[in-house]
Amino acid sequence: MLTLTDNARSIVADITGQPGVPETAGLRITSEDTPEPSFAVSAAPEPQPGDQVVEQGGATVFLDAVAAAELDDKVLDAGVDDGGNVSFALGLQG
Repeated sequence: MLTLTDNARSIVADITGQPGVPETAGLRITSEDTPEPSFAVSAAPEPQPGDQVVEQGGATVFLDAVAAAELDDKVLDAGVDDGGNVSFALGLQG
């Protein structure tokens, strides 16, 4: 199952914990139909039918079925640059 680093947990919790965002909200990762594995990341008010739900340290991530299978042995990391832009990276679980 996908795991999250401390940075990713904190950033996902910040994104989904904004005022006016439902308590059921999470970060949704979906697979994109490209030759190389590619993923789209967006905030979502709730999981879609068939999504795998990953909850870690106050952060909630929804994975569509293909993303869940492809990211099963991965670690999600995140960072914020000086301009406030969030970036995500994937690594192998150690």
